Amino acid sequence: MSDQGGRDHRGRDHQGGNHHDGDHHQSGDHQSGQAGRSGPAGPEYRIEDLAHRSGASVRTIRAYQDRGLLPKPERRGRANVYRDTHLTRLRQIAGLLDRGYTLASIKELLEAWDAGRGLGGVLGLVTEVDGPWSDETAERLTRAELDDRFGGAPDDEAVDDAVELGVLVRLPDAPQEFLVPSPRELAVAAELHRAGVPLLAISDHLRELRVQVEHIAGRFLAFTTEHVFHQYFDHPPTEEEATEAAALVRRLRPLAQQTVDAELARAMRTLANEHLRHHLGSAAEGEPERERAAAPARKPEEEPGRQLVGLPARTVDAVRTLVGPEHAEAFIAAAVEREIQARTMDALLPRS
Repeated sequence: MSDQGGRDHRGRDHQGGNHHDGDHHQSGDHQSGQAGRSGPAGPEYRIEDLAHRSGASVRTIRAYQDRGLLPKPERRGRANVYRDTHLTRLRQIAGLLDRGYTLASIKELLEAWDAGRGLGGVLGLVTEVDGPWSDETAERLTRAELDDRFGGAPDDEAVDDAVELGVLVRLPDAPQEFLVPSPRELAVAAELHRAGVPLLAISDHLRELRVQVEHIAGRFLAFTTEHVFHQYFDHPPTEEEATEAAALVRRLRPLAQQTVDAELARAMRTLANEHLRHHLGSAAEGEPERERAAAPARKPEEEPGRQLVGLPARTVDAVRTLVGPEHAEAFIAAAVEREIQARTMDALLPRS
């Protein structure tokens, strides 16, 4: 991450850093090749040594000084001397940048810390938000193991698609291995593929699903921010407030998934029932007349109120397979009755 007008802290430059003559490697340390020399107040670093130890570039360190993010070094003759406090501060800045903070917000946090309010609570809150939102553990798979899970036939296009989606992560140190961030998600894809769904269709389905899930996540975050976390975000939080907010994140973290699980189960139950009813009705209504004629003749029962209704043999067989021969007649009667009631209810609703 970086602030506007600069580059990140990993040894790459931020704009706006002026050259400080006292930092130039004319110091005695550089001439002698000694780095990190100890003084009465602890280790001492020239700017090049500090850059090497922190991972920031010399120009980035100077830019941080110009922005007021880094304490001024001590002046020792013509040289500037840095200490462990500067190294610690650079590592704190790097950690906050990695978590998405801008340099402006980092400056506010560091000023609060310097004023005695502490960063422990804020960093605890950041750690809580950055922590795992699932109990899954990533696993590694070889390409051969991956192909085996999906039928044994290599499919480079499908693998590239999965990498693009983040379902698979290539490992630079092992070209024939992948990291699987969510083994459950990969297992779902494998099961769908075994059921006959093409791999690229699974990828397209995941893309569509991801958009909808991200919308749900955004709504949940907006909801909890409005009603729970707004009191912490309109100002730099104190140590106590940040600790309290971290505890709330820990408590509320599982609620989103639990809510979605419950609502998905409810929706699947409702929609699956409607789908079954719809397809049974479509099969009965759309069967060609010749198949209706081919259906075995049935004798009406002797009981009053019974009438003979011809059903396609395919529909009857499907129902018998689903509920068993002994329950087929009752199931069909109940399904038809339910459809009639549903249509009656629809007819009673006011039309807009």
